[in-house]
Amino acid sequence: MSFFKGVGEKLFGGKEHEEAPVEKKEELKASALLAHIQKLGLPFNTLTVKTSGDTVTLEGEVDKQEDSEKIALAVGNVEGVHMVNNLLTVATPEPEAQYHTVVEGDWLSKIAKKYYDDANKYEIIFEANKPMLTHPDKIYPGQVLRIPPLK
Repeated sequence: MSFFKGVGEKLFGGKEHEEAPVEKKEELKASALLAHIQKLGLPFNTLTVKTSGDTVTLEGEVDKQEDSEKIALAVGNVEGVHMVNNLLTVATPEPEAQYHTVVEGDWLSKIAKKYYDDANKYEIIFEANKPMLTHPDKIYPGQVLRIPPLK
């Protein structure tokens, strides 16, 4: 899954990161991403985060498809991440969500109209992207959102 490298939450940087050798930088990035996932309270049974440049690889197991997708989006929507290889195993597989990359002029009801033919279903998209989204109006160009199938 690919993301815009120059947008998103800022987790990397600082003097320690800049002065570290390449191997240490990768460890620091992986640790920061894992801490970000934990801070968001995203559930997993096992999780290993590996980085190589602007690519993140996720390995481990989660209970639900939604958990796998949210973890991938949480790390992908971080500044400096361009690609996420989601190798997480899902204990109870379900249909995968679609994804939408936000462009200038998008808002959740417009996106809901596009995917669900009903602008009033924006709340489904908002809920599907919590806790990364804290308010329906706080989306930004380049951000990737989960668009779950309707039940």
